[in-house]
Amino acid sequence: MASLSVQDLQRRLYAKAKSDPAWRFWGLYVHACKPETLRAAYAVAKANNGAPGIDGVTFEAIEAADAEAFLAQLRDELISGSYRPLPTRKHAIPKRGGGVRTLQIPAIRDRVVQGAFKLILEPIFEAGFQPGSYGYRPKRTAHQTVARVAEAIVLRKTRVIDLDLAAYFDNVQHHVLLKMVAKRVSDPAVLRVLKLILRATGRRGLPQGGPLSPVLSNIYLTPVDCMLEKARDTTRHGPFWYVTYARWADDLVILVHADRRQDWLLKAVYRRAREELAKLGIPVNEEKSRVVDLERGETFTFLGFEFRKVCSLRGAWRPQYTPVRHKRTELLQKLREVFRRHRSHPVQEVIREINSILAGWLNYFRIGHAGRHFSYIRHWVEKKVRRHLARAARRSGFGWKRWSRDRLYHQLGLYDDYSIQYVGKVPKALPAR
Repeated sequence: MASLSVQDLQRRLYAKAKSDPAWRFWGLYVHACKPETLRAAYAVAKANNGAPGIDGVTFEAIEAADAEAFLAQLRDELISGSYRPLPTRKHAIPKRGGGVRTLQIPAIRDRVVQGAFKLILEPIFEAGFQPGSYGYRPKRTAHQTVARVAEAIVLRKTRVIDLDLAAYFDNVQHHVLLKMVAKRVSDPAVLRVLKLILRATGRRGLPQGGPLSPVLSNIYLTPVDCMLEKARDTTRHGPFWYVTYARWADDLVILVHADRRQDWLLKAVYRRAREELAKLGIPVNEEKSRVVDLERGETFTFLGFEFRKVCSLRGAWRPQYTPVRHKRTELLQKLREVFRRHRSHPVQEVIREINSILAGWLNYFRIGHAGRHFSYIRHWVEKKVRRHLARAARRSGFGWKRWSRDRLYHQLGLYDDYSIQYVGKVPKALPAR
């Protein structure tokens, strides 16, 4: 956690940026180089416990050699202007349906520097980020993003522009991004280090894995958010609006009212969004981008949920959002691998490992209409644990009578929270016509 002085500085920077949107900040570099800022950035990097960078240096090695000396040397390099970031270590992650996502991991020394600059720059640009932007922002969650989309659907914004940005992080143009930063930062030393950080990743793109990348990615897409906010305000009629949007990093959906008199608005917003993205050099994936009409029974996916509009038993239209099927499949595959690797291990060890996986997945998807998925997963996990117990006891079957649920959940400690919760304030569903 940042020290009190750093937090106080962040509050002051945010207040000034919010009260004066045209103000350009100077003298920031000295704050980024302060020992307390570097210590706070090091603490955050250590808490995340990421893998070492291209130099192979780990946190254990830094602690063994004296972390304070490590930070002092880093500070001397920043003050003298001799700091140069190391190339990032690239790690390919397979994507569903083919292809790979390249994760670029900076060295720990570079993560600390990026974290220090993030502590200083984030409150300045956070003040100018738009309400529909949620990803990588303080006190904003994916659940709030889902609730915003659900609220829009209840209010009959059921024509959805689902835009898929092709390789967004790989196509960020450095010179455009630096110009955006320079609109609010009048500090040549800060801009120089940012340029060095960006160049370490190549001629264009942001490193997925760097502490500073989330803030920079939001800065780059802010013009798109501003355009959508303007469209929302200019088409507003009293307290009612005809268009809204939600963005989480590079996942963007635009929702337009179902009234056919707003056909022009649907086309205009779609065209303007593509124009703004083209200005930034961000291509749109034509195969995955589409316009969906929920009132015709069509669906779309966003943040791992599949959204549709259904009629309840009481005759009211409401949004229904359930986990995408392949997300459940990926979870079961991961759990199956744990059971396979721990085939001969004690059941308590198996349960400890699967509990952390289950808790993360269930806590994320419990906000939607995931009851059927949860029931299936619970039964599947129970069978796997019972089979593990039976194998250890050299017995066949699943031991439905031998091992009760109370033993599984209370004595062995198997994760047992499959409850459904709802977040955000969603308006009352509209009556069906």
